[in-house]
Amino acid sequence: MSDISLNAQWQTPIDDFMAYLRYEKQYSAHTLTQYQTQLSLAAQFFAPHCHGWSSVSSELIRRFSMQLRAQQYNPRSINLKLSCIRSLYKFLKTKHADSDSVHDPAAAQKGPKFQKPLPKNLDVDQMMQLLDIDDDDALAVRDKAMMELMYSSGLRISELVNTNLYDIRDGEIRVLGKGNKERVVPVGSKAREAIDAWLKLRPMFAHEEELALFVSSRKTRISVRHVRARMKEWGVKQGISANVHPHKLRHSFASHLLESSGDLRGIQEMLGHSSLSATQVYTHVDFQHLAKVYDQAHPRAKQKKP
Repeated sequence: MSDISLNAQWQTPIDDFMAYLRYEKQYSAHTLTQYQTQLSLAAQFFAPHCHGWSSVSSELIRRFSMQLRAQQYNPRSINLKLSCIRSLYKFLKTKHADSDSVHDPAAAQKGPKFQKPLPKNLDVDQMMQLLDIDDDDALAVRDKAMMELMYSSGLRISELVNTNLYDIRDGEIRVLGKGNKERVVPVGSKAREAIDAWLKLRPMFAHEEELALFVSSRKTRISVRHVRARMKEWGVKQGISANVHPHKLRHSFASHLLESSGDLRGIQEMLGHSSLSATQVYTHVDFQHLAKVYDQAHPRAKQKKP
């Protein structure tokens, strides 16, 4: 797919859609970049064959999908590209008063099937090992507070770095998640203790007017990249064999809570998932746990085969 410039018939709908995602849906910069990249790539393929998004045919989308497979894109990547195209056409239909006049050539185009990988998490012993930090260095205290909060409340990394001082109150944290959706999540006692310890040291790093709960040594709100780097370092320091990253703490929160409570709907609310299907992947993780418990505890599982 050659890199060609796009005329207004192609670019204007993309620009309108991006403005909608940015200002109305409040999507993150990373997600916006993904949409922009995928739609531009698709438009470059379609442009030599038709005059704009309104003239793209289902057959052309099928050919686009087939070329992606021929270029050995993996199934997940192909599905992402097709999903972006479907989202654009859904937007174009809602934008027009006579939505029936806007065709959606991507609606019937299915991407290749693929097995979604199960979310990886640390087991309970590994989490206790990771969080067993005795270092009284101020940055170590801050890092422990960040990890305790993520594991306690299942925060996304973007939600962690955007947390302000006033967001935590009475054992709860107010979170502004994806799509600018607000939710309130409990904060466990260990996380509250760790945050209190950090707040005593925070004035060493934060200007008086700074609202961010977690700041860096540069006296500004800590960045996503910095958090990832610090958690990876702590994984090595604490002797965790698995790679430690922020989303793994969120997965661990969900998996461990499901193992102990079985309340999938409640976990959906705490994670901020818009649909239960996004949360149901944790049932597979939980099944692995239940299978081990069965093998160890069920009377029939212990009997030897004749």
